Amino acid sequence: MSTGTGADSAPGHISTPTTAATADRAVAAPAGKGSMFSSLRIRNYRLFATGQVVSNTGTWMQRIAQDWLVLSLTGSASAVGITIALQFLPMLMFGLYGGVLADRLPKRPLLLATQSAMGLTGIALAALTLAGHVQVWHVYLAAFALGLVTVVDNPARQTFVSEMVGKEQVANAVSLNSANFQSARLVGPAIAGVLITAVGSGWAFLLNGLSFAAPIAGLLMMRTHELHPVEPRPRAKGQLREGLRYVAGRPELIWPIVLVGFIGTFGFNFPIWLSAYVSDVFHGDAGTYGLFNTLIAAGSLAGALLAARRGQSRLRVLVVAAALFSVLLLVTAFAPGFWLFAALLVPIGIFGLTVNVTANSSVQMATDPEMRGRVMALFMMVFTGGTPLGAPLLGWITDTYGARIGMAAGGAISLVASLAIAVVLARVGNLRLRVNRRGVTFVPAVPRRRELVTVA
Repeated sequence: MSTGTGADSAPGHISTPTTAATADRAVAAPAGKGSMFSSLRIRNYRLFATGQVVSNTGTWMQRIAQDWLVLSLTGSASAVGITIALQFLPMLMFGLYGGVLADRLPKRPLLLATQSAMGLTGIALAALTLAGHVQVWHVYLAAFALGLVTVVDNPARQTFVSEMVGKEQVANAVSLNSANFQSARLVGPAIAGVLITAVGSGWAFLLNGLSFAAPIAGLLMMRTHELHPVEPRPRAKGQLREGLRYVAGRPELIWPIVLVGFIGTFGFNFPIWLSAYVSDVFHGDAGTYGLFNTLIAAGSLAGALLAARRGQSRLRVLVVAAALFSVLLLVTAFAPGFWLFAALLVPIGIFGLTVNVTANSSVQMATDPEMRGRVMALFMMVFTGGTPLGAPLLGWITDTYGARIGMAAGGAISLVASLAIAVVLARVGNLRLRVNRRGVTFVPAVPRRRELVTVA
């Protein structure tokens, strides 16, 4: 979404080796000290955040209604996985081109167009459902269309944050964006559960479509002279390759992106797992499904607020949070009772959100402004674009071997990736592991450096 103290000073065209320790310090500088909600002092960001919390609530309502509608029409967790895959497939196919467009075009007009298109998608699905003509292929098509719009909306919306708040408030604003999204996640599933049970999924789709009026109004009401616009990049050949080369030469960018790629592909498949647990393990209904999503959201909100208060993004925090998230998936998969399973969803939300926010803000803070659209498009392409690969696979495992094995498989793959990347970062940074009474630390393998890099 934006810059940090090291982003503007880093050379945009020279690729130099960076150790993991140096990278850790480079992204750790506070992006403006202040209160947990300091970014909300900025009027344009307040308008943006207000609009987003309304539309995010609608988005979560549609997500729950969409998953439950597909499960009701097909009775298959694999079909839910296909729906998720289709929604994120455009990001995998065209994500980098979306980043190029975000770097070339003014962000505010671009967001007005994408937010309007997303609202129309929800209204179209509502019309089909309320008329009683909806079929599963309609849901697939709507999910794919939404994914196409997201290809451009995601990098534009994330990079627009820095234009609203300036580089000193970037880390705080990134964390508050996540808190905003998770706050809506607390409310949206609960409302969706009530609506689905009382009147059906169509009303949830309709309210989601109408909810986009709020962010559109917020964008129109902004004071453009208070923005910090980045000069759009002129159209030129090789801009896509330029972005890939930029990331490839920077360990502080490429390894967080690789890690969130594994976590996003195999660890963030909750619609598949939770719908399977509700229908096959606990024999619940749409209200139970909404409850599970709300508990994850509660943990995620706590994680986002903690990140906003911390105001820093360190690679070692990212690696440890990813490992703990993976372990929790494994433990939760075999939780024997309903309430223990439900309770463990809260810490899963905390550490899952910590992975997302820490990786997002650290990558943005280490990226030059003129490259940020392409870098964040690559980040989102890897984080969400892997879903078309992971969701059908884990949906098949869940259908074939049960919900517990499906969730455990996602946790095991995520854990292996977290540990492997921790080892890679340690070797790049010439570090070794030390375990003592103070906890687990990485210390320099070369004696001349005494600085400890604590990871716990």
